[in-house]
Amino acid sequence: MATLDINGKVVDVEAAPDTPLLWVLRDHLGMTGTKFGCGMALCGACTVHLDGVPTRSCITPLAALAGKKITTIEGVNGKVAEAVQAAWDHIDVPQCGYCQSGQVLAATALLTKNPKPSDADIDTAMSGNLCRCGTYQRIRAAIHDAAKSLEA
Repeated sequence: MATLDINGKVVDVEAAPDTPLLWVLRDHLGMTGTKFGCGMALCGACTVHLDGVPTRSCITPLAALAGKKITTIEGVNGKVAEAVQAAWDHIDVPQCGYCQSGQVLAATALLTKNPKPSDADIDTAMSGNLCRCGTYQRIRAAIHDAAKSLEA
């Protein structure tokens, strides 16, 4: 049995210590906002925050989560997250939407650490999040839009 802090709620999970967090979220807790993409930490669809740091849940074992605060797309909130989500809507970023939970979490982490990112900063922070639809320019524009709204 493992005790986890997910989106500010403490939950007990009965799963093997090597079970990836992705499957704990989806299969054990019914939280389907975090997506399975590649299973090898290469695409970013499974991104969650561990203590505010974007982390690939597909390779993060349950045993590594003790004492960590886990935030998923279902629980991301606050001024920065709201600005990112509003910018995503304003710029009309998603096409298929599959990668977007990971993209939003990565963008939120970026703007939390760097409220005025350059294009290069954005490209670096978002480089591990792949979008099959190729919405990278809109993602970058939405991050800039969110940063401007946070300045106001």
